[in-house]
Parts: sequence; C-alpha cells; structure tokens
Amino acid sequence: MAHLQQHAQHRHAPRNGQLLRYTNGHPTTSRRYDHLWVRLGKHLLWVATQQVSTHWLRHTTLTWVERNFGYATARAYAGHTDNGNAGTTATYVRASLPEVAAALAALTGEPHPLVSN
Repeated sequence: MAHLQQHAQHRHAPRNGQLLRYTNGHPTTSRRYDHLWVRLGKHLLWVATQQVSTHWLRHTTLTWVERNFGYATARAYAGHTDNGNAGTTATYVRASLPEVAAALAALTGEPHPLVSN
C-alpha cells in the first residue's frame, strides 16, 4: 500500500480518480494493460497459458472474496452499485465498508484502518 500511495503522490493521481498513471501523470489505458500482459506472457509461460489478464485477476479475486466473505461483500468489493438489474437478493443484502476492508485485509495480509480488531 505504501508503494501505491507513493505512486499516487509522484504521478499526481486525484484522490477519487484512477490510481495507476504514466510518468507524465496521464491515466493508464486498457491498451497499456493488454500490452503488459502480452509482454509478461513472453517471459512467464504460465501467464500466456492461463491467458492471464486484468479481467482474469478481477474475476479470480472476486470469486475468492465471494467464497470467503459472501455475495454482498463481493458485490461491494467489485464496486457494484444498486443501479441496474442485480436481482432481488441484492436489494436485501448489503456489505458495509468495514466488511469490504476486512476482505481486502485478508486478501493482502496487511492491516486496514477500517477493520476493528
């Protein structure tokens, strides 16, 4: 987290905006991520074999959160809002910010200030 905070500071990322940025401060694009995964796949064969991508990481992370913390927490972790057709269950089950923070802390193995011990 300290490295991400340093990156945000050095690249002038807005507090509520996209974090990862080029050295000139412009936000990285999905094309940049695609290019990075292709480059990684040339050096790490399992990346190419498993077709690892940013979407793949999101999918596997959200699956882990859902299995360990439940549907409501996974939905909130993904940043899904109550807009749209998410089904009736989403109307009744909601996760709090501390619950999402607990999932993040468990995933990263780092403490989170919103998680009470």
